[in-house]
Amino acid sequence: MRFVTIGGRIQALSAAGAVDLAETTGLPADPAAFFGAGGLAAARDLFVAGALAGTELADETADLSGLALDAPVPRPRMVWCIGINYRDHAAETGKEIPAVPTVFVKSPGAVIAPGATIEIPPFVTQPDYEGELAVVIGTRARDVAEAEALDHVAGVTVAHDVSARDHQYVTSQWSWSKSYDTFCPMGPVLVTLDELDVTDLPISTRIGDEVLQDSTTAQLVFPVAHLISFLSQGTTLEPGDVILTGTPAGVGLGRTPKRWLRDGETVEITIGGIGTLANPVRRPG
Repeated sequence: MRFVTIGGRIQALSAAGAVDLAETTGLPADPAAFFGAGGLAAARDLFVAGALAGTELADETADLSGLALDAPVPRPRMVWCIGINYRDHAAETGKEIPAVPTVFVKSPGAVIAPGATIEIPPFVTQPDYEGELAVVIGTRARDVAEAEALDHVAGVTVAHDVSARDHQYVTSQWSWSKSYDTFCPMGPVLVTLDELDVTDLPISTRIGDEVLQDSTTAQLVFPVAHLISFLSQGTTLEPGDVILTGTPAGVGLGRTPKRWLRDGETVEITIGGIGTLANPVRRPG
């Protein structure tokens, strides 16, 4: 099943268009609240045995061009992030494969919708791109085993961990330089795990004719289930929480010469089975 959020209201994508799930299930319209109220199971029941039984669901080819999409979770409670989690990215940075996940956070206020503009602050001179698979938690999770971790997932989407490299390393913590307003585009859709295999999804980042990242989630050091289990130890993950799972090789910092985001270009991040997240970039002159 594929979900979108429009005007703050979660919707399911059918072959005929978007279905407002709050109207059809009576559950909250906010995505996090919807999943917290058992919305994933309710949505499945709606299309299997409920009022919309037999309705054809949309697939990856669904036309989203006429929809004013929000991020799948416009204001998550938490945005967890994992650094150095692709083997090829670790190699390009010269870092060793970590023994445990490298965890940091982004401000939820950095989240923006597909098509919204990434605004580079005037003091940032090295803005970089990072295409990532993002996981959205669907049911509360604490101290979960890796074998059960995926049962707590609402779905996955595409995210862009925009990063200010000239500020990232002035402190020992990365969160500040990755949390500027607009530095976390997400979307366009949220896809349930029965639709795809998160262990081997192609992921690429393109700007114009330049293919800058081209990898697969098979390169993940710590797979999705491990990350959920790890983060949930002693910490409750709530419905709507987001986990950015890391970026593959090809970032601007790792290139010679360095390749920073430029004013007027559009970054397109594509993950197989999900779709393409596209956002224009604005940099002050």
